[in-house]
Amino acid sequence: MLIHPWDAPRDDAEWQQWLAVRDFGQLAVNGLPGDPPWVQPLHFAYDADRGEAVTHLARPNPLWAALEADPEVVLSVVDDYAYIPGPWQAPPDAPPEHGTPTSFYAAVQLRCTAHLVDDTDAKAALLNRQMGHFQPEGGSARVAAGEVPYGRLLSGIRGIRLEVSGVRAKFKYAGHRPAETRARIAAGLDARGGPGDAAAREHLLRRGPAI
Repeated sequence: MLIHPWDAPRDDAEWQQWLAVRDFGQLAVNGLPGDPPWVQPLHFAYDADRGEAVTHLARPNPLWAALEADPEVVLSVVDDYAYIPGPWQAPPDAPPEHGTPTSFYAAVQLRCTAHLVDDTDAKAALLNRQMGHFQPEGGSARVAAGEVPYGRLLSGIRGIRLEVSGVRAKFKYAGHRPAETRARIAAGLDARGGPGDAAAREHLLRRGPAI
């Protein structure tokens, strides 16, 4: 992922706060010899204090052989994306048709070492961590080995702890464009009001100089 200086996060807090409210991404795993990489969409729970994310997958998932062969993986999360038409991006002294279309998006890529969790009690603890993240209001029984309703299901899954070793983050929102162009983009996003436009506009206004 190319990260220009104007797209880089201001500090770790920026990407951490963005990631704290997102918990669905894609796990990229190196393929076995002769195979392409594996890409697995999944929910996860990220814990900044522990420097790890936790997740689980079904035991029949074909990912396991590749993950066991090479535990170095990337957890990729992309959101707040929007297509920006060329005329919105035109420089102030150029005709609208000379503007270059682009994409706005925020992305965080966590480079991780995957640790597989097969111990029954450890899997139960991992699932309870995930449950606590996704259902802080409760409503479901705790997972415990040998206990109903979930104990009998533990054999059908494997847990994954993703130990974070590096982070690449990007907020691509016209940070290098002049104020006039950025104001035109903000107005266009506001008027269009499509999926992702409000979030993209918020990033555009938040990260750049005042328009």
